[in-house]
Amino acid sequence: MKWLLSQLLVVSGQWSVGTQFLLPALLAAFALLTTDHCSLTTAKDPPKREAPKYETKKNHDPNGIGKFYMGREIAHVMGFQASTWLERPERVKEEEPEKLIKALDVKPGMTVADVGAGSGYHAFLMSPLVGEKGKVIASDIQQEMLDLITAKAKKLKVTNVDTVKGTTTDPKLPANSVDLILMVDVYHEFDHPFEMTEKMVDALKPGGRLVFVEFRLEDDQVPIKLVHKMSERQVIKEMSAFAEMEHAKTVGTLPWQHVVIFTKKEAKK
Repeated sequence: MKWLLSQLLVVSGQWSVGTQFLLPALLAAFALLTTDHCSLTTAKDPPKREAPKYETKKNHDPNGIGKFYMGREIAHVMGFQASTWLERPERVKEEEPEKLIKALDVKPGMTVADVGAGSGYHAFLMSPLVGEKGKVIASDIQQEMLDLITAKAKKLKVTNVDTVKGTTTDPKLPANSVDLILMVDVYHEFDHPFEMTEKMVDALKPGGRLVFVEFRLEDDQVPIKLVHKMSERQVIKEMSAFAEMEHAKTVGTLPWQHVVIFTKKEAKK
């Protein structure tokens, strides 16, 4: 910027008296242009987020890990050894997954992600909806789960389901690339929920949706261990750390779960 200004000053010294009055106008226009450029750059910068602190307690629920986030104890992760439970026939009646998928309004050509995909139960339900031009990314931290998905895709000749191995802090989704991220009964098990959510929010396109499906803590009749349930209020509380996300709606028509949906705000022009 300093170099350009100096060149303008040099050139102005060579102008005639009749043209020298153009210099103030040029400098004003240049200042306006650089100011607009700085504003645009600032608008595109990712928002600063303050990570809430984690706490650990010796006395805790045996089904939890003793680590707390915003007052909630984090649950133990379900191991791949229990993958058959994810495919149980009773799940159709207990959770009505077809009703869940319908509520997501998945369209052809979308890129959707199933984070904490497990055996790929929901990934394969979304696969025909995104179609040949769309893609389902199944992310999990357990390679054994991903191997199950790969084997099932090969058996069913499904070509639009990709697997990616994430970590406990990053699902490994490309930035600004995903239309919808689905988490079914897994968020409460993330031992770094802030870091995971931060990466997922960054992976969403503007207008993209982040979907929490959790067993309802508010309902005592839901036969699930306490730390494996979450209230709608708690989900909203934990998402308050992300100003660019807004609570769109909560679907409460499933037998045991609620579906809490957040939308990524469009970038300001």
